[in-house]
Amino acid sequence: METPLRGKVALVTGASSGIGRALARMLGAEGARLALAARSADRLAEVAASTGAETLVLPTDLTRPEEVDAMVAATLERFGRIDVLLANAGIYVPGDVADGDPARWDEMIAVNVSSVFRAIRAALPAMIAERSGHIVVTSSISGHAALHWEPVYSATKHAIQSFVHGLRRQVAPHGLRVGEVSPGIVLNELWGYTDPARIAEKAAAHAGLLSEDVADAVRFMLTRPARVTIRDVVILPQNQDI
Repeated sequence: METPLRGKVALVTGASSGIGRALARMLGAEGARLALAARSADRLAEVAASTGAETLVLPTDLTRPEEVDAMVAATLERFGRIDVLLANAGIYVPGDVADGDPARWDEMIAVNVSSVFRAIRAALPAMIAERSGHIVVTSSISGHAALHWEPVYSATKHAIQSFVHGLRRQVAPHGLRVGEVSPGIVLNELWGYTDPARIAEKAAAHAGLLSEDVADAVRFMLTRPARVTIRDVVILPQNQDI
């Protein structure tokens, strides 16, 4: 069956687990061609095999600027264009500032903020030349509320909010659409959920989202008519009290 995403080229970061893996599988099911990036080559290969799509596997350390640039360049070399860029990779470091580890903050900022800026910058010339394309960044409810148990993480997601809103206005005249999806608690590895029974229990209690719920929201964003931009999507578990 023909879908709006069939044949599109999508680059997904953080594709080896969690939301990124769910995004890759959703896009594969929609008929997209995929470039999948994350640190673990083995896990990326497993995800690629599960998508049923033409896939380029790109082991990438997003804390290294040269590898971020190489990731985009390799995608363009293989497929000739990028129609969808899903800047999804993220690191979660909660805790009190007084007890925090600045080295871990630096790593989180490098992945959550700097790699997003750099990947989008690297992809923009080709996307602008095509005068079409969609960029979606995975943010967080923490980008809309400064949560006291994760202030540095919240700061990285507030940075993403500002960037997405400014970028959208810059590239709209070129036919590009830019948005962000902000989930609450997601029952995946980032939040420490790996046991299927525990995930099912929390989901049944409406106390957490599945990664697939977020991927479904992103699919909605990507499949709107070209006249429509979904700038922000906040998606929460029904029982999350924020």
